[in-house]
Amino acid sequence: MANVAIIGAQWGDEGKGKVVDWLASRADIVVRFQGGHNAGHTLVVGNQTYKLSLLPSGVVRGKLGIIGNGVVLDPDALLSEIARVQAQGLEVGPHNLRIAENTPLILPLHPALDKAREAARGGDKIGTTGRGIGPAYEDKVGRRSIRICDLAEPETLSRKLDELLLHHNSLLKGLGAEPFEKQALLDALLELAPKLLPFSEAVWERLDEARHENKRVLFEGAQAVMLDVDHGTYPYVTSSNTVAGNAAAGAGIGPHQIGTVLGIAKAYTTRVGSGPFPTELFDDVGKRLGERGREFGTVTGRPRRCGWFDACLVRQAVKVGGIQGLALTKLDVLDGLTELKICTGYRIDGEVVKRLPAAAGAQAKAEPIYETLEGWSESTQGARSWAQLPATAIKYVKRIEELVEAPVTLLSTSPERDDTILVSDPFAD
Repeated sequence: MANVAIIGAQWGDEGKGKVVDWLASRADIVVRFQGGHNAGHTLVVGNQTYKLSLLPSGVVRGKLGIIGNGVVLDPDALLSEIARVQAQGLEVGPHNLRIAENTPLILPLHPALDKAREAARGGDKIGTTGRGIGPAYEDKVGRRSIRICDLAEPETLSRKLDELLLHHNSLLKGLGAEPFEKQALLDALLELAPKLLPFSEAVWERLDEARHENKRVLFEGAQAVMLDVDHGTYPYVTSSNTVAGNAAAGAGIGPHQIGTVLGIAKAYTTRVGSGPFPTELFDDVGKRLGERGREFGTVTGRPRRCGWFDACLVRQAVKVGGIQGLALTKLDVLDGLTELKICTGYRIDGEVVKRLPAAAGAQAKAEPIYETLEGWSESTQGARSWAQLPATAIKYVKRIEELVEAPVTLLSTSPERDDTILVSDPFAD
């Protein structure tokens, strides 16, 4: 069985949606294994654009989609997303979408706490989307979570809400926010139960059956390695592990079943929200990258910060994330630039280093060391073979391979799913 795990190799928004959609045509099952509806994947199919936050991208291809236990699930967000894509002509139901029965739920009190905390931080905001992802993960490790399986047991649900509200209402009151009433939450959850429970099952059993049947599974990551709660630019990170290793725990499989790990990176760098960004550009080039790349968050609509490709950052993601091949996206956005730069190291307090340090203070001081390359005037948009690329564009890609110490196995040259150059097949046995 040849499985593939897709993860972001920068700070997210690298174009994972298109790559997952493209690879899903060769998979039998697509699994989301972490994150929540704070991440979004945009899929462009002909004249239709699908914006997905919770649904595995495989639903667009008619594949079985699975939401694993590593995800924190907002029921209202999921049902709204299903209704939205159904209105676009997609068929989504329990026959092609399954949710792990032990998946934690995001309740209305989670975003309330998220926003109250962010407001209390003042100028030290983390840049959270305010959707309750962090507080929901806190409840998971604090053993307070309401999980989808609890919806089938009203007595269990009532008892667990008592414990949950004891914790959250104390925090909300301390932050000057309104507390929540138990009965209103209980009634809302009982109303959601018949809508959600038909999707629920022991996902680990289904994935074990898939293994015995030699089915191909695509594990779809959200966010990216540099937003990993352990390995990212802490504390400006997400609240889950985004590296490929978490596909095992977040889906209910053994680590040997993860298969090939494909990292997604843009041909430049972007970031949404607060936190260090050594190669960020504040000039006309940065503005041009943002405009040509249509750099706005899929979920939040916030403009993304843009900068030159950071090879140190991606090499670090390759090592930590277990990336075996790189999918390089948005090469066409660089068309027309006469000069390109790649960050090959940082200068911190006069010392040259080849990695981004873990300490926040040192990260903030990191000054990029650049290597300059020749750009190209020809268009790469829509290219589907190496022969259609300018020689300087190929040289740029090859230099990235050398610096990040990983081969570029797939190259994307537009948002269209078929404008892709496949170098080697990640699903190859």
